[in-house]
Amino acid sequence: MLHSSFLSESSSTKFALFTSVVSTNASPSSTGNSSLLQMGLKWSRNASSSSGGQGRSSKARGRVKRRTTKAYGRQARERVLEEEAPEMSETIPSLKIFPGQAFPFGVSEVDNGINFAIFSQHANAVTLCLSLPQRGELDRLAGSMIEFSLDPRVNKTGDIWHICIEDLPRSNVLYGYRMDGPKDWDKGHRFDSSNVLIDPYAKLVEGRRHFGDPKHKLSKFLGTYDFDSLPFDWGDNYTLPNIPEKDLVMYEMNVRAFTADESSRLDPNLRGTYAGLIEKIPHLLELGINAVELLPIFEFDEFEFQRRPNPRDHMINTWGYSTINFFAPMSRYTSGGGGAVSASWEFKEMVKAFHGAGIEVILDVVYNHTNEADDEHPYTTSFRGIDNKVYYMVDLNNKGQLLNFSGCGNTLNCNHPVVMELILDSLKHWVVEYHIDGFRFDLASVLCRGTDGSPLNAPPLIRAIAKDAILSRCKIIAEPWDCGGLYLVGSFPNWDRWAEWNGKYRDDLRRFIKGDPGMKGAFATRVAGSADLYRINKRKPYHSINFVIAHDGFTLYDLVSYNLKHNEANGEGGNDGSNDNFSWNCGFEGETDNADIKALRFRQMKNFHLALMISQGTPLMLMGDEYGHTRYGNNNSYGHDTAINNFQWQQVSFYQIFDNFNPYSNLLMIFFLLKQLDARKSDHFRFFSEVIKFRRTHQVFRHENFLSKGDVTWHEDNWDNPDSKFLAFTLHDNSGGDIYLAFNAHDYCVKVSIPPPPQRRQWCRVVDTNLASANDFVCEGVPGIGSTYDVAPYSSILLEAKL
Repeated sequence: MLHSSFLSESSSTKFALFTSVVSTNASPSSTGNSSLLQMGLKWSRNASSSSGGQGRSSKARGRVKRRTTKAYGRQARERVLEEEAPEMSETIPSLKIFPGQAFPFGVSEVDNGINFAIFSQHANAVTLCLSLPQRGELDRLAGSMIEFSLDPRVNKTGDIWHICIEDLPRSNVLYGYRMDGPKDWDKGHRFDSSNVLIDPYAKLVEGRRHFGDPKHKLSKFLGTYDFDSLPFDWGDNYTLPNIPEKDLVMYEMNVRAFTADESSRLDPNLRGTYAGLIEKIPHLLELGINAVELLPIFEFDEFEFQRRPNPRDHMINTWGYSTINFFAPMSRYTSGGGGAVSASWEFKEMVKAFHGAGIEVILDVVYNHTNEADDEHPYTTSFRGIDNKVYYMVDLNNKGQLLNFSGCGNTLNCNHPVVMELILDSLKHWVVEYHIDGFRFDLASVLCRGTDGSPLNAPPLIRAIAKDAILSRCKIIAEPWDCGGLYLVGSFPNWDRWAEWNGKYRDDLRRFIKGDPGMKGAFATRVAGSADLYRINKRKPYHSINFVIAHDGFTLYDLVSYNLKHNEANGEGGNDGSNDNFSWNCGFEGETDNADIKALRFRQMKNFHLALMISQGTPLMLMGDEYGHTRYGNNNSYGHDTAINNFQWQQVSFYQIFDNFNPYSNLLMIFFLLKQLDARKSDHFRFFSEVIKFRRTHQVFRHENFLSKGDVTWHEDNWDNPDSKFLAFTLHDNSGGDIYLAFNAHDYCVKVSIPPPPQRRQWCRVVDTNLASANDFVCEGVPGIGSTYDVAPYSSILLEAKL
């Protein structure tokens, strides 16, 4: 429960708490100290011992004391020059102080200056720490800060602490908070005033400037703000794509991994950045997708595994499922190490470019846990030190230990009113400020738990997201499970708005295509839109996000190349990652030169892709599957900033070879490689691209409502035979352009009877995955299909009725 003084005010109430300036006519030498003392505030300046006094007045006198503080898990000695020093004004500007106002949370520009407001129900002492733009940002992250101790009699309204400071720069200021409070661990408190904490509502966060820069491995993270920049220019003719959900073809991708590899041929400053992604939009258009689902782009620390010796201390977090702040874009995804302000601007440029290309941007968001880990090895950067008992689920019956439904050491207390408001404000910020089109919620079942961790039938947060006016245009997608066993596929609380990652679709398709017995009925149900799961109330087929492959688990190539996971490189002895992959290596574990096995694998990948793209519902594919990316059997590759995760552009383009060969002395070799690489692109990428585009141009795959008897004919009278692994059906088109499909998961050929085509039409073969490129997909169709067709082992066909 919230403190009564907080609950007595509506969260939407705006408090006007400005008071008259104290000592406004005081001289510069007296304004700071006298004003601060009269308001019950303490003004101190901290300087790291390594600075050698740099930036501190050489004439400063007064009492200096040393203390040892923690900077996110490591010790740092600080010298604190207290307010008695009479000549501090030489290096510290004269600042007028006001009590400030409680709303909005975070930093805001008001008539009297810059306002800071932060919630903490249980803190009894709050100190605002500022670093002004006197030196480079990285120096300031580890260097001196000005501190303002807030007086609860003046600077607190309910459970909100606030202060307003005049004459602060309007940008390039770093800030954080020290919090102190009860030390009762068993009651859920984790206060430690030696930590400088990030404001949960900071809209920008500064840290190290370059991704994976080992020189700044232990860099601090602090909030910052920017009131100097002009509003971003979205353009006079800018429009949102607003693609209907039934028409989406989604592409899951990682911002960094998409262009980080040298094969991207981008300028090194652009690789792995938002700007780099813009450069590769033509590839996505050629592929045919119309929505990208970006792995987490909220600020995170890629070096979090390397803060202490452990089995994973060789890894770099490249997936980003370890959020530091819910409002700030990942600053090291901006080009040239530009920092937080640049990241915000460049992210908007990326969204604008995607929208200009007709591609929607959906964010994978992590509101189930944060980076702050567990009680054994905490990484305190924000919420834990601000009010652990509010922000996280704690077990008060077990000595106040953190509950862990996320598998990452902590669980965000999502349905606490304050945390719920934080999440809603964050989502709306991304929609209003960055024009985001939708969100995929990682481990969304956590968001369905009460403050004690018990499941809720009508979670307030889930309902609020579904009903919010600003979020009403957005796609909202749940990953409907968590690590505490709350599996909600088909039963996620939805208010007819929420879509779901359909884990049953993934498992059933994998099992049927690889030839497991007894899966034909389940396969038919999944490709028809999973009505058994989603035909309830006003839900639609497109509320099923259909996927065979996602970021966690095998890639498509590995799904048909490995029976077992091979996660040795992760450092956990192979104990991480799922064991239930429903994969089949087609006869050999891993890489092989056997032509028959390679051909079968290639055929199986095409079968999976075809089944995905002809299914009712919303298809989602993984970055790199369009060329057959391999992680060599690693099904949990979150910590590898290498080719294991990075898109290999030489697999989809042939210009790379000109970097390696002299065109005058190696013409024959160039010709050979051009043919080889172009063939590779045709054989795989071409098929994937053509099938996607075929889906997008044929309404029979994108029904608004679930299929009726008039929409589909199942050519099947053998449903109950578990040994039957063949399924054929016809999707009927109102204009007569019917589609006939057959999937053969047997290891032998099946001669199938083809039904008569609609009147005045003939069947034309568009797809036969058993045929070599370019005959495996012929867009205009190959006529002459008779009354029977031999469907090869482990293959599938698509026929279209044409005039």
